[in-house]
Amino acid sequence: MSSAYLAQPDQQPTVEWLAGGTFAVLLDAAATNGQLGVGRFRVSKGEAPPYHKHLREDEIFMLIKGTALLWCDDEEMELSEGGIVFLPRNVPHAYRITSPEADLLMMCTPGGFEGMFRQAGKPITTPRAANATPAPAALARAADDFGQVVIGPPREEVSRPPRRWAGHGPSAGSASDGGARGPRIRHRSRSTMSPVIRPAPGLQLRDSGR
Repeated sequence: MSSAYLAQPDQQPTVEWLAGGTFAVLLDAAATNGQLGVGRFRVSKGEAPPYHKHLREDEIFMLIKGTALLWCDDEEMELSEGGIVFLPRNVPHAYRITSPEADLLMMCTPGGFEGMFRQAGKPITTPRAANATPAPAALARAADDFGQVVIGPPREEVSRPPRRWAGHGPSAGSASDGGARGPRIRHRSRSTMSPVIRPAPGLQLRDSGR
């Protein structure tokens, strides 16, 4: 299609997701001529997909509300409320929600991956049991059908002191002036892949304990 597309809240299909959460399809490939898919998770503490990668699309997450841990290519970071991350295709990643509740926006390019959630999860049309979740077999089939490769189980927090991105320059915050710090980062054992998480221009990595 080449025209604008508008979807009101009651026109956004919502399906069940992990640990009693939900996933709403805001825009699908049909609405965007295949260019983009947009979805919204409403989930609770502990929600965590398996460590995986996508073969067909790049992915963007924005944490509208809450906090989460994020893993990408064996690096662990903290994603704060309002934070956003770009995850290229073929790069392993996962997340774990650490706040009581979270509101997470997902965008994929090109569109189509939102179909995995529709295939795996049942539509939310009636009240459901607490912690209802898609069946593991349905999740596995949907992941395979939509080019998601599961590499391992959901990730857990690494229990050792984190490292921080420390900002420099007039736009960077500090503990002394009350400014916001960058995302904290913890390193697991390094893989053979090159690092894919880079600080924004003007940032450098330092140890928080030094």
